[in-house]
Amino acid sequence: MTAVLLANAVSTFFMLGLTWFVQVVHYPLFPLVGRDQFAAYHERHSALTTWVVLPPMAIELASSILLAVNPPSGVSGLALAGAVLAVSIWVLTALAAAPAHGRIGRDGLDVASLRSLLAISWVRTLAWTAHAVVVVLLLAAVIETGI
Repeated sequence: MTAVLLANAVSTFFMLGLTWFVQVVHYPLFPLVGRDQFAAYHERHSALTTWVVLPPMAIELASSILLAVNPPSGVSGLALAGAVLAVSIWVLTALAAAPAHGRIGRDGLDVASLRSLLAISWVRTLAWTAHAVVVVLLLAAVIETGI
C-alpha cells in the first residue's frame, strides 16, 4: 500500500501545482493570443495539455480508489474523502471543463466563455487543493503510526 499512497501523493501534488499555474497564469493569458491566432493556439494547447494531464490524473484517480478500497489502518475516512475528490475532479472535467474548452475551440474566445472557463477551473483548483490537504493528512497519519 505504500507504493499506492506514494503514487497518489506524487500525482495529486503534480496536479495541484499544475492546476494553480493554469488557473493563475495560463488561462488569464488566453486573451493576449489574438483573435486570428486563437483557434490554432487553442487546438494545439488542448492536444498538448492532454498529454501532460491525462497520465497523472489517471494515476491520481486509480490510486485514490485503491486507497479507499484498501485504506491504511485508521484512515478510511480520509481515503474515502480523497477518492470522492478525485472522482469529482474527473466528473467536473468531463461535464464542465472539457465542454467549455470545446465551445471555446469551436466558437472562439470571448469574455463570457473565458469567465465560464475560469469559474469551472476555480472549482477544480479548489477540489485539487482539498485533495492535496487530504493526502498530506493521509501521509502524516501513516508516518505517525509507522504503517
